[in-house]
Amino acid sequence: MSRPLILIAEEQPDLRHQLREYLEQSGFRAVAAGSASEIWNAITTMPVGALVLDTALRGPDGMDLCRDVRERSDVPIILISANSSEVDRIVGLELGADDYMTKPLSSRELAARLRAVLRRSRNERAIGLRSRSEARFDGWRVDFARCEVIDQHGEPVALTAAEFSLLAILLEHSQTVIARARLMELAGVRDAPSSVRSIDVLVSRLRRKLSRGGRPAPIVTVRGAGYMLSAAVERH
Repeated sequence: MSRPLILIAEEQPDLRHQLREYLEQSGFRAVAAGSASEIWNAITTMPVGALVLDTALRGPDGMDLCRDVRERSDVPIILISANSSEVDRIVGLELGADDYMTKPLSSRELAARLRAVLRRSRNERAIGLRSRSEARFDGWRVDFARCEVIDQHGEPVALTAAEFSLLAILLEHSQTVIARARLMELAGVRDAPSSVRSIDVLVSRLRRKLSRGGRPAPIVTVRGAGYMLSAAVERH
């Protein structure tokens, strides 16, 4: 298996070089980017497996860069920032990040989190194979081969890799309550207090995208137990 390619978009040249060296020594391939244009060039010309994105790369509007990347690509994103408040973490996740780290960074922890988001992507592909090539639920059609979700009018809805992975897990266990801890395990999310909040935000994002015409998404919160896809699923 080829080593995954990690794009390191870090504002500080010294840290950018340090992270690249450590990841190379830890079994990854790594390339560095010091500007938004270098990010776009790498994503469009290289098989980038995950992006490590510093919010300071675009100054005070750095968070917007995460949203811009997410709108153009479904590459997993680990957002890094000097801001450690819960609000900043939630905003980063809402803008499409798959994980969030604060500075000063631990290179070892970054490598572990990268393995987690890459494992989540592999789980998504494995679940897609087990679920056959297509699934239908509540007027939605899911094409696992293309990682597409289509509404009843034939219009696609854009999901991030993490959101699609979560949906695939819910489809695989439809009409069954999945405990948060189990959902974190299946999604490849690390076991830490902030991970629980990450799962909640991810479910919230998926619900919002699967709500159409005033009709809520069939993702139920079972208080004290976990989450459940309440709709029946047809597999083809």
